[in-house]
Amino acid sequence: MAVKMEKMDKSRVLLEIRVEAEKVSAAYSRAAKQAGKEINIPGFRKGKAPKHIIERYVGKDYLKDRAMEELIKPALLNAYQETEILPVSAPTVDVVQMEEDLDLIFKATVEVKPEVELGQYTGFELEKKTAEVTDEQVEEELKRRQDRHAKLITVEDGEVLDQDIATIDYEGFIDNVPFEGGKGEDFDLTIGSGMFIPGFEDQLKGARPGQELEVNVRFPDDYQSEDLAGKDAMFKVKVKAIKRKELVPLDDEFAKDISEFDTLAELREDIKQKMLQSAELSIENEYRSEVVQKAVDKASVEIPEGMIQGRIDSMMQEMEMRLASQGIPKEYYEQYLNENEEQIRESYRVQAVEGIKTELVLEAIAKQENITASNEDVDKEIQKLAAQYGRSAEELKTALESRGELDWFKLGIVTDKTIDFLVNSSEKKDSSDQTANKEE
Repeated sequence: MAVKMEKMDKSRVLLEIRVEAEKVSAAYSRAAKQAGKEINIPGFRKGKAPKHIIERYVGKDYLKDRAMEELIKPALLNAYQETEILPVSAPTVDVVQMEEDLDLIFKATVEVKPEVELGQYTGFELEKKTAEVTDEQVEEELKRRQDRHAKLITVEDGEVLDQDIATIDYEGFIDNVPFEGGKGEDFDLTIGSGMFIPGFEDQLKGARPGQELEVNVRFPDDYQSEDLAGKDAMFKVKVKAIKRKELVPLDDEFAKDISEFDTLAELREDIKQKMLQSAELSIENEYRSEVVQKAVDKASVEIPEGMIQGRIDSMMQEMEMRLASQGIPKEYYEQYLNENEEQIRESYRVQAVEGIKTELVLEAIAKQENITASNEDVDKEIQKLAAQYGRSAEELKTALESRGELDWFKLGIVTDKTIDFLVNSSEKKDSSDQTANKEE
């Protein structure tokens, strides 16, 4: 096999590949033999007809196509290895010559990983925030926990109030005709949650258990269902039950019941420290992201369309998996967004481009600075991960190797080390110092 490569631009190459006539002839014969096993030819048992008879029945073009299917893919893989290129999408193939007794010649336009032109990526001056947690934030968290541990009591004789949970049956009508999706039974609706269209929940306030009423609303003009958007509707509603949260007092007994602490003061302090740790981690991650973004903004790269579409494909698959895990058909999600698949794909484009560029820039910086993942680095990270999941390091490493994920794992280490390098080479300006300087 012979390969010629011509660089078309920063992210495309043209390969001219020639496969020897002997291999072409052998592939053509195998194609004819296989075709003979699949068709009935009068006067011959299956697989016993000579090649020229099979050609007459299926045509030479059919056999050429089958021979090319066998030859082109492995020829491309060999060409990639020989030229040391990294394709990022399926190539566009143009067959120049294909005859049974001649060399197969074809050209392949291949999108490859693009070259990155790095700009400044060290010495940035960025402000780093200072983590703070106020007493008000701690009290809000305490109240959230109080709400989570509230008791639900059934209101036997009373009216629906804000934040009550009303169990209802309902059916919606437009012009006195029921509409699809407008009926429900034994639905628990939290009043004030905004789960139903505007005005619905407010009209249930004051209703009593067992009461039937009519709720008149108008669907928003931008409602996800075009059939309902902007239309007036009437719902027949029956309030079957009312449940109300009964909050337990915020005292030492509450702290004992929901935590390992004996006093509310200890619980408050624990909440404050954990919130502070979370705030510090969030600030550190935000700072790291800003440093990376600076380096990415200073770099330039032309990302091939095939690479972008491949990333969008992955994002669409992840979306569909999330929807499937929640039991939501993709068609319902599209209806909810009021977008078709093409529009959803386009909405992912900016995110896809940004993600690809960031990865390419970090990879280029790692190469420029000779940042690698040593065996020691890999073993250390595997040990940390194994401890996190309660598995042995040897077992986890074997699993990564068997699934072919060890290179991906190493890439993650290199990426983290590259970001560490960028952060350490940048100058942090403490926001509290900046404030103090302004006051002076």
